[in-house]
Amino acid sequence: MQSDQTPATPATGRSLLFLVIAGTAWGTAGAAASLLYLASDLGPLALSFWRCAGGLAVLLPVLAVRRRPRGAGAGAGERAVRARASVGSLIGTGLLFTLFQSAYFAAVRETGLAVATVVTLGSGPVLIALGARYWMGERLGRGGTVAVGGALAGLAVLVLGSGGGEVRPLGVGWALLSAAGYGAMTLRARLLGRRGTGGEPLVTTVWSVGVGAACLLPFALVEGLMPHTAEPVRVLWLLAYMATVPTALAYALYFSGAAAVRAATVSVIMLIEPVGAAAIAVLVLGERLTGPVALGTVLLLTAVGALIAAESRRPADVRDPETREGGPEVRPALAAEAAVRAR
Repeated sequence: MQSDQTPATPATGRSLLFLVIAGTAWGTAGAAASLLYLASDLGPLALSFWRCAGGLAVLLPVLAVRRRPRGAGAGAGERAVRARASVGSLIGTGLLFTLFQSAYFAAVRETGLAVATVVTLGSGPVLIALGARYWMGERLGRGGTVAVGGALAGLAVLVLGSGGGEVRPLGVGWALLSAAGYGAMTLRARLLGRRGTGGEPLVTTVWSVGVGAACLLPFALVEGLMPHTAEPVRVLWLLAYMATVPTALAYALYFSGAAAVRAATVSVIMLIEPVGAAAIAVLVLGERLTGPVALGTVLLLTAVGALIAAESRRPADVRDPETREGGPEVRPALAAEAAVRAR
């Protein structure tokens, strides 16, 4: 068994980079949505549908190109091993994706953007840390717990300090449901990644946005599917951006990174999203940089940086699915996985 001083593998650093890029891309979605609301009468459910449908349209040709035969060899064998996710598993991930997206928009409608964001993103890391500890035996440690606490404090200061909001119980309930869906999706990606049955991230993303589009279509039709606008070119450009960057690109990177990094670490790294949104609001939309926004940003980035540094120092054998049976640190997690499969 490798020692605790084993350096991180290149794959781990790549996964952390993927998560940082995904969180940054998600942070641009809010600004794009705000511009869409200003330029058209598109509602949140219709926007979510077009985001998923557009992402599917972008990803399907990419998937077709990726699946063309490229010859035999180790690379082909690796792709075959990674593509073992069942249809039921992919649909399950897609349903969780749809749940947390839809419940979040419902929370925003009921209790406002600030409170919905704090409750959803704030409770997500806590639920994920508890789930990862119970089902996978993943421990944050004292430093990780402090980092999570700092991240949650930074999130509260960043969002509530920049505008506040009215707390409504129904909206909080929707936000908690959204956090539960997001947490379950993250834990699921991590569990499947450790078992080596997570499949290709690109395939998972295609199924997720496809299931999301199918589930959201009836609600989008009721809300109003087609936008009415005096600026059709601008609306089409913004919809194309939403489908490409914060959806197709970001979720493909997210599913790739979430399979290789501790679940609680993933949830905290993804808190980069509100930091990116705040930066865009100040630099692009002309909003004023307030003290709470600056303080919250510093707290969040410090916590994210600390967890990235801690993850990069973790021994490779704990993360590598091919060697996870070789050491006692991972056997409790395997027992928990077996219990989950037996249910």
